[in-house]
Amino acid sequence: MDYQHIITIEPGKRSSKPCVRGMRITVTDILEYLDGGMTQAEILGDFDELTSEDIKACLEFTADSEKKIFVSL
Repeated sequence: MDYQHIITIEPGKRSSKPCVRGMRITVTDILEYLDGGMTQAEILGDFDELTSEDIKACLEFTADSEKKIFVSL
């Protein structure tokens, strides 16, 4: 999946953290919801503006970021 059109980083928005499609929902927000036990369906139910593709993009962005950290070490 090419998450680059979904995950955006804008100076000044949410302290320049990676966000979903320019919204104020960060990748970290989504990961924390999942870590807290929310299902994808629950997240989508709470945030009408999100799609399942958005959640998948957050996971892939995080996985890719981890790969880059590992490679740079």
